[in-house]
Amino acid sequence: MASSSGQISRTIFYISDGTGITAETLGLSLLTQFNDVRFNTVRLPFIDTLEKACDCRDRIQRTFEQDGARPIVFSTLVNEEFNRILGQTGSLCLNFFDTFIAPIETELGIKRSETVGRTHGEINNADYERRISAINYTLSHDDGITDLGLEEADVILVGVSRCGKTPTSIYLAMQFGIRAANFPLIPEDFENQCFPKALSRHREKLFGLTIQPARLAQIRTERRPNSRYADLENCRYEIREAERMMRQQGIHWLDSSLKSIEEISATIMQEIRPSGRK
Repeated sequence: MASSSGQISRTIFYISDGTGITAETLGLSLLTQFNDVRFNTVRLPFIDTLEKACDCRDRIQRTFEQDGARPIVFSTLVNEEFNRILGQTGSLCLNFFDTFIAPIETELGIKRSETVGRTHGEINNADYERRISAINYTLSHDDGITDLGLEEADVILVGVSRCGKTPTSIYLAMQFGIRAANFPLIPEDFENQCFPKALSRHREKLFGLTIQPARLAQIRTERRPNSRYADLENCRYEIREAERMMRQQGIHWLDSSLKSIEEISATIMQEIRPSGRK
């Protein structure tokens, strides 16, 4: 189906008997390869009863009729009966478990255990507790709130205000259980031409983020329009000084302008390689 602008438009369903995070993460990874298509997203988590599965089928079929193009369904449903019901919709139904489980069963010589929600079950309790602890740590060490406990950090992100430090820190904590603190580099630091003193003892944990001036000015304008803070020339100055200081200190850094939080976080994980993390 084409939109009013002539761009191809398709509806995507993410369906799961759990949160749907796995289905959406994998689906998005595939759909990013198709930049010329506009995708309308529908999320249907916790499909764990026959009634819910039938409701899903009906909704997909109605969307097919309305759009005039069959929807694309990314599913992580375990129940075979529910999968058969979705198969009645005429949609392109891609079940990640069906795709990958069969070859693994063949390789291991055993059948899978069809347990709903196993991905987020008790086998991950230790990992869950680690992530919760990391989130609490990260929130209490956001934006230079405190320099206490920095020795417990896995990484300390530095950079000018609004370059992506906070969302990256939170993602690292939630996704990887990383204790991530972050400190803004501010005009006083540039005037003194040195990093905040609190960070001097933790140089090996520092990782820098930078950003293109025009992008930074755009982000800051949304927060404080018509301010010196958002002025393009001021953004250029702050970024130039921050990058100069990071070069002097030998701190690794990357440009966040055109990178997703996932890409930034993956790069940081490669750099810091914290013990016990994968």
